[in-house]
Formats: sequence, structure tokens, C-alpha cells
Amino acid sequence: MEKMRTSIVINAPREKVWEVMFTDATYREWTKAFHEGSYFVGDWTEGSKMLFLGPGEDGQVEGGMVSQIKENRRHEFISIEHLGIVANGVEDTTSEVAKKWAPAYENYTFTEVDGGTEVVVDMDIEAEHREMFEAMWPKALATLKVIAER
Repeated sequence: MEKMRTSIVINAPREKVWEVMFTDATYREWTKAFHEGSYFVGDWTEGSKMLFLGPGEDGQVEGGMVSQIKENRRHEFISIEHLGIVANGVEDTTSEVAKKWAPAYENYTFTEVDGGTEVVVDMDIEAEHREMFEAMWPKALATLKVIAER
């Protein structure tokens, strides 16, 4: 597993950036860069289970990730621990495919800078997915910036 870091400065307060990032409607907007129709099931409370999902062409659940909120310091830091996958609507944390990359962490740090907010994303990735994420994250964060600065 490799580490990847990306960041953006958004001209909005941390509280607003946080709300835009983790509220259902705006989450669906900025995560389109990863998968059109991405959504989550669960809440962002520390210790809670989260499913990060995306629809298939037939409108049914295509797949996604089974995760847990490892740490949540509101408006400052959130850590998501990815524990497995969802395939055809079925959660899988025990197969070789799931164990290949889980657990993996995706961490977001929100820092006030010059009246705005720097969002830093640190995540564990498989080497074979680095190029894909390096292309997707800037698009996703640019969309987050547009939404938060409205």
C-alpha cells in the first residue's frame, strides 16, 4: 500500500467546507469525479459504519466500499477506515479481494489559512491505482471548491 496526498485551498470557512464535503446533496456533486451517482449510507459519527456506493447502469447498486469512521474532530479532521468492498449490493470484508487492500485509510484535515480553508487528503492506495486517483482528486477538489465558494 502506498500513501497519496493532495490538497486545495478554498475561500470559505472550515465549517462551510466541512458541511459541503459531508452533506448528502453536495457530497453527491463533488464525488462525481470518482463515479457518477456516488453516495453514502450512514453518518459521519466516530465509530459508525459507512457504505460508499455507486449505481450501476441498471440503477441497482454496482459496488463500493464498507468503511468505518475511525476519528471525527468536527471541522478539523476525519479519518475513514475502509474495511472491505460492496459487490452487487453484498458487503465483503473477508475475501482475498477485500483483504488485498483493507484496511486502508482516507484522512481529511481542514486548516484555516488566510481566511479560507486548506483541505488536505491523505490516503492509502494500491500502486496500480495511483495514476487514476491522481487524475480524479484534482477534479473532485476543484468541484468541492466551486460549491463551497458559492
